[in-house]
Amino acid sequence: MPYHLRFGEADPLRIRFAVSPLWEAHSAVRVLARPRQQGYHLPWMRRIADAARGLDLAPLHLLMPARGHSPDFLYPPPLGPAASFEEEIEAVRRTDPALALLDFERALAATPGAAETEEGRRMLADPAGAVGRLTELLRAAWEALVAPDWPRLRALLEADVAYHSRRLAEGGLERLLGELHPSFDWAAETATLRVDYHGEHVRPLDGQGLVLMPSVFTWPNVVSGFDPPWQPTVVYPARGIGGLWTDARDRTPEALGRLLGPVRADVLCALTEPMGTTALAHLLGRAPSTVSAHLTVLRDAGLLASRRYGHQVLYERTPLGLAVSQPGAE
Repeated sequence: MPYHLRFGEADPLRIRFAVSPLWEAHSAVRVLARPRQQGYHLPWMRRIADAARGLDLAPLHLLMPARGHSPDFLYPPPLGPAASFEEEIEAVRRTDPALALLDFERALAATPGAAETEEGRRMLADPAGAVGRLTELLRAAWEALVAPDWPRLRALLEADVAYHSRRLAEGGLERLLGELHPSFDWAAETATLRVDYHGEHVRPLDGQGLVLMPSVFTWPNVVSGFDPPWQPTVVYPARGIGGLWTDARDRTPEALGRLLGPVRADVLCALTEPMGTTALAHLLGRAPSTVSAHLTVLRDAGLLASRRYGHQVLYERTPLGLAVSQPGAE
């Protein structure tokens, strides 16, 4: 039973990408609720196991039914392309209790018996108090589970946005939607995006456009179905997740290290996606000044290209750089 997002005349002009740290915190909590489904994230799960045991995530898990509604107010589509966690969590804190109550009722009804649990009854009896408790729990989850790795995660998400923004400019909306995820199906004759997802949902965009949001922890699923007053949104798995938790230095061929020097070779091989200096330095465990110096040399040698994206400069391998770092690649 798919979702159908129906575009009007103005909606293709109002497509935007966004990155949400709050969404990643929520999705990380969901991963911990269903660990057997998340093979790519096992290294992360092993590393944060002690921190996770120090959190009581049960109230959030209660609002994450396997099938059915999850409260939109806890992780709404971000207002801007790169809102901070503090900006997003403050918006959650200000949620109207009446709106929260409606979300609680729908989410608890999706899991048999959830509304009769002690926590479920507390949420329904005092939605304002529940909003405050859940806000603090999300903050704790962010700080313990996601924030230590946020530079690495943000780099991957921003690289995805940069890549797909370029694909949109090169090939248009139909080509972009066809590439984002296998569950997407664009029907040009009706200007409708069909998303294979559990549940039945039809929503005209009505000039609001569509938010496309890459996610690390949502893999392998897509998520849609945000109801008014939230802007229509589709969350999809970001590119490059397969190598996210591996040590970037493990990708460097020994012979390339002898040719370029070990650090410079690591920098070149770590750029599997476009990345800025700070994120790359965090990934490699090096000082940003050191990484910046090597990036300049590699760019001057024609192995890297750079371009500005928002507030930062992204570096990516040129065809020559790809051939040098991956001798077997065509």
